[in-house]
Amino acid sequence: MLFDRLKRFFIVLEGTEGEAPVAFSPGQAVSGRVVLELAAAARLGALRLRAMGAARVHWTESRSAGSSTAYTQSYSDQVEFLSHRDTLLAPPDNGEVTVLQAGRHEFPFTFQLPETLATSFEGKHGSVRYWVKAKLHRPWLAVKKAKKEFTVIEPIDINTPALLAPQAGAKEKLARAWYCNRGQVSVTAKIDRKGYTPGEVIPIFAEIDNCTSRAVVPKVAIIQTQTFIARGTKKQKKSVVTSIVGDSIAAGKREVWHGRALKIPPVGPSILQCRILQVEYSLKVCVDIPGTSKLLLELPLVIGTIPLHPFGSRTSSVSSQYSVNLDWLSTIPEHPEAPPEYSTVVSSPEAEQSLAPPCRSELGDIMEGPFFAYIQEFRFRPPPLYSEIDPNPSSDNIRPRCMTC
Repeated sequence: MLFDRLKRFFIVLEGTEGEAPVAFSPGQAVSGRVVLELAAAARLGALRLRAMGAARVHWTESRSAGSSTAYTQSYSDQVEFLSHRDTLLAPPDNGEVTVLQAGRHEFPFTFQLPETLATSFEGKHGSVRYWVKAKLHRPWLAVKKAKKEFTVIEPIDINTPALLAPQAGAKEKLARAWYCNRGQVSVTAKIDRKGYTPGEVIPIFAEIDNCTSRAVVPKVAIIQTQTFIARGTKKQKKSVVTSIVGDSIAAGKREVWHGRALKIPPVGPSILQCRILQVEYSLKVCVDIPGTSKLLLELPLVIGTIPLHPFGSRTSSVSSQYSVNLDWLSTIPEHPEAPPEYSTVVSSPEAEQSLAPPCRSELGDIMEGPFFAYIQEFRFRPPPLYSEIDPNPSSDNIRPRCMTC
C-alpha cells in the first residue's frame, strides 16, 4: 500500500533548519521545499501548497436574561493577511497519475509576503499566525497533509520623532480617611523617550511628595494590554511585564529618582495597526497610600524592533542601515511561560489603579545617583551649531610670532 511506501512527508523553510529562530519581515520572499521520502515506487495524484496568514479573536461571555435564564454570547472575528496557492506536482493532462521512484524527492517553492503584515502573536483570546500547508493527493487513499508555521515580525523603528519624544506627566491625590483630610500626595515622572526595544533600560526620573501623615510606597511597572475586538465589543487582558519598588517615603518627606533603572525583559513588539487585535505597553507609576486608593500615573510606551541609532539620531533615515532586532525572539523558550495575570497582582476594587507586587530590579541601585542622571540627561543632546564666525578671534594687538625664531 502507498501508506507503507510513504516514509516521510514534511516542509522545510530556508533559514529555519538551525537552532536559532528565524523570522520573516513583510515584503520578504519566503522559500522552502516540500520533502517526500518513499520506501518504494508510488503512484501520486497532485501536490498542492497553500500559504496562509490571519489574525483571529474569539471569546464567550455569560449573559443573564432573568432570575432563572442564562445564555452564552460568543464573539469572534478574523482578518486575513496572506493567501497564496501553488501546485508543485500537477497530474498529467491525460488524467493519469504520476509515478515516483523510491527515494527522496524535493519540490521547491517560493512566494512573496505582502508589504503590510501584523507581528505573530499568541494571546488569551486571539492570535496572529502564519503557516504553509502541503497536501498530497493519492489514488484511493486519504490526502496526506504537512504543515509548517513561521514567524513574521513587523519592523518598528524607534528612530522616529514620535518615538524619541520624551514622555512626562504629573498627578496628585488628596488622601482621605473617615471624611478627614490626611494631606496630599503628588508624583511627577519623566522618561527620555517613548520607544524602546527589549533588553534596554528605561531611566525613570521622578519626584514623589508625601504631605500626608503616613508613609507611602512608590512602585513602577511595565504593563502589557492585549485588546481583542469583535462585533463592536472589546475584550482586554492586562499583565505585568516587569516591576520595581522604591523605598518607603515617610510622612512629610520627598523622594527623588535620578534615573531609576527598569530593564525591559524579552517581550514581543507592540501591535498597533491590526483591526481586531492590538498589543500595547505602558509605564505605570503608582504610589500606594494606606487607607485610600492608589495614586496612578501612566506614560505610554512602544516596544519596537529596530534599536536606537548609536548616535541618538532623531530621524528615521538611518533605519535602512539596521536590520530588525530579533534578540528577544531567541530568548523565548519553546513553550514560553505566560506573564502573570493582571488580576492576580491587583485587588478587584482597585484593578484599574494599581500595579503588581514589588520585585527588586536585578540592577539594584547600580545605575542610581546624580552621575547617571547627568549621563542620561545629556547623552542625546545635538552637537553645537556650525558657524562661519570664529567664536575666539585673535587680537590685532598681538604681534605674530616669527616662525624662524
